Amino acid sequence: MVFTATLLLSSASADVTLKHGYIDVPPSRAFLCSSKGNNLNKNCGSIQYEPQSIEGPNKFPQEGPVDGEIASGGNAAFSELNEQSADRWHKVAMKSGENTFKWTLTAKHSTKSWRFFITKPGWDVNKPLTRDDFDLTPFCQQNDNGEIPKETVEINCNIPERSGYQVIRLSGYFRCLGYCRYKECILSSY
Repeated sequence: MVFTATLLLSSASADVTLKHGYIDVPPSRAFLCSSKGNNLNKNCGSIQYEPQSIEGPNKFPQEGPVDGEIASGGNAAFSELNEQSADRWHKVAMKSGENTFKWTLTAKHSTKSWRFFITKPGWDVNKPLTRDDFDLTPFCQQNDNGEIPKETVEINCNIPERSGYQVIRLSGYFRCLGYCRYKECILSSY
């Protein structure tokens, strides 16, 4: 089944000075705000200049950014990413089943794991994202056990059956002054 999706990415630690990376395949919400993503998303604020910079508190879904600020990682500088409606963001056609996600890292850190979450069927596309909108069991996870990744990380995931507009949230857990988390959203249409 084909659907449309928006990808979200962020990272977790206000203490990190180097920025970390972005999802470019399929392209994330933040990446599509940038010139590298052909500025397909408009009125994005400062994330258009640094799509690799979404960072937020660790341990989603138990902790992390508050509901309504999930797309920005709780970072007020990127609050435009929290805007949500059926037609606010460019969507990417995706299919259920096997998909490859490509993460381009602009700063590499010892990596604990990568986790992928997707919105539940019937979520409200016209309100800011909350934990209740997501299936809180990752549909895909890769454990790297503290290894330092290459500049490009490709992860194959089996996306569950969905239809219509969905959001996929990716979290990378990196070691930098504690574990940092990077999240990104992919907006997809099945």
